[in-house]
Amino acid sequence: MTQLFYASTLFGAMTLGAAIDDGRFGPRRGRRMLLVSNNAAIPEITPSLDQAPGFAALRSHFDEVWSWNDIVAPLHPSDWKARIIEVPMLGRLLRSHLSLQEGPQELILESIAVPPARTIAGLVKDCPITVYSDGLMSYGPTRDPLPQEISGRITRLLHLDLVPGLTPLLLSEYGVPAETLPDRAFVDVIAQTERLTRSTEGLPPGQPMILGQYLSALDIVTPEEEAGLHADMLRGLAARGFRGVLFKPHPASGRGHARQLRETAGELGVTLTVVGETVPAESCFAALRPELVVGCFSTALITARRYFGLPVATVGSGTVLERLTPYENSNRIPVTITDALLPRLSPDGSIEEPPRADLQALVGAVGYCMQSGSHPALRERAAAYLDAHGPARYFKRQRLAALELISSSSPEAGTLGKIRRRLSRALS
Repeated sequence: MTQLFYASTLFGAMTLGAAIDDGRFGPRRGRRMLLVSNNAAIPEITPSLDQAPGFAALRSHFDEVWSWNDIVAPLHPSDWKARIIEVPMLGRLLRSHLSLQEGPQELILESIAVPPARTIAGLVKDCPITVYSDGLMSYGPTRDPLPQEISGRITRLLHLDLVPGLTPLLLSEYGVPAETLPDRAFVDVIAQTERLTRSTEGLPPGQPMILGQYLSALDIVTPEEEAGLHADMLRGLAARGFRGVLFKPHPASGRGHARQLRETAGELGVTLTVVGETVPAESCFAALRPELVVGCFSTALITARRYFGLPVATVGSGTVLERLTPYENSNRIPVTITDALLPRLSPDGSIEEPPRADLQALVGAVGYCMQSGSHPALRERAAAYLDAHGPARYFKRQRLAALELISSSSPEAGTLGKIRRRLSRALS
């Protein structure tokens, strides 16, 4: 029996390791092959996940490791997909290249709606597909419709229980059942990764940590605005009295963010220690126990609090909510969850708790507005949420009007009108 796994991040590979250790892929009776992809904007200058020190602890879970980048070079893995007429030929070539003449019997993918995962699913046919979660995005709707040839083969969604009580929307429109991975299996993989690699050795323990992302590379904000976002995080920590801060860049972001943040640290009199981009943030949480973890909407903010009990805070999530386009952008659910759930750090050092929110109702309402055609059953929930809380912060007026959840001509009509009329009656 041959199982073909795909991963593009070390976080994803650790999730696979936890699922394998928990027995979700059965006993090891044949080949377990891992296909890795480096989806950074310039993969030639960015280390792939199998080159990270932490991968050494995961290597034994697989019999073979192959590079998708090498297979499709010189094309970028996130952009290339086979033309329909080429699929039979390229599928045979891929199977021959990987010696898969009689398999695989199972294909395990992340981010199934987009290349490279969608491309691989289209080339490797006639076997069931397991999809595993790539963080908070599992709580949002499927980004793009899947062809029956792919959706009909998906048997389950494996996901970490990042937000207990919240049910994933991903693939639910296809009737795919969601299976939760136990916390202990994931934490054990992290502990094993850190124990074998000692990737955080020499880093100061107990200092607060800033989590970098790559928002400008995704055209969510400009490079200058992203640098300003990191600077605001650092100013907030300095205002709270911290004189030493760790900065964990995103693996795909390059070194520019760290260089710019060092300049701000010098102005503030703060010692900035930059963590290697290939070191998992979760390894830092386990070994260094940061006093406070700050970021924008990274999944690592949730893992820091959920699995390690660390205090966390967000900076800039409101800006990202405003800037995300189109409304269907798959980052919308992660930023909605972190904004509604986590405290907010200001540049003056103050930390403010967000207003209390019904997270399940909010995510359902936002999910409906993102992909109303895939989730018509959520319409009543969305209307009820808007009726109770209004559209502020998480919804776009134009989007609500297009879905006829509010009137496009008058704020007195639709849901907003109902809210105003109720307030008027209550005050009269």
